[in-house]
Amino acid sequence: MAAQGYAEGQSINRPPLFDGKDCNYWKTRMKFFLQGLDYELWTIIEDGDLIVLNSKENWTDGDKKMMSQNNKAKSILCCSLSKNEFNRISTCKSAKEMWDKLKFTYEGTDKVKETRIDILVTQYEKFQMISGESISQMYSRFTDITNGLAGLGKRYETEDMERKILRSLPTLWTLKVTAIEEVNDLSLMSLENLIRPLMTHEINMERLGESTLKKKINMTLKIEDPNTDEATASDSNNVDSEEEAFLSRHL
Repeated sequence: MAAQGYAEGQSINRPPLFDGKDCNYWKTRMKFFLQGLDYELWTIIEDGDLIVLNSKENWTDGDKKMMSQNNKAKSILCCSLSKNEFNRISTCKSAKEMWDKLKFTYEGTDKVKETRIDILVTQYEKFQMISGESISQMYSRFTDITNGLAGLGKRYETEDMERKILRSLPTLWTLKVTAIEEVNDLSLMSLENLIRPLMTHEINMERLGESTLKKKINMTLKIEDPNTDEATASDSNNVDSEEEAFLSRHL
């Protein structure tokens, strides 16, 4: 398990690993890692090396520190790459050159980038909850699309994303969607605060479904066995009715 955690770059003391898959995900994590470690390192990667004007024999302590920062940025980038990805950038002279080469390799030219954005925008616009999918699974799939777009520079307002999620739900959710829209100002609501009541509602619907199924099973058993204790069946039905009434009030 420890070896797997190391390979995936999940330690806060190690840069996230990039092996050629999901470049946008890696770029975002790498940016946060570098900014948290030393913001100047991120500036070096994004804007280029710190410039040292003096010749090497005349370097001051400040010059040496700047050179150290430039090389530290390169070293961290190299440590975050698999062997194949390292070989791709091993001849680059600066951290920015390394970064830009990886971006070009996996994002392509502006035209390729625009094509990828168009594909993701289409997925966003046609997004619908899939039959049998949970709210958690749906939200994870949704964030994969929006994060992919954000990595390419295309961002949606939170309210727009909230309305997209609500419109993606099946008709069974219509009453809940209406209630959320009437009670809440979506422009002031976070995505997390939208998903939370949806997940709670999902759990309540599952409980109501289980209660209804149990009632059907009891009725079937009663038909198959005429000698079933009627009092027991009556008690069971009363409990089920009370549970359904309780859940209905909360749905």
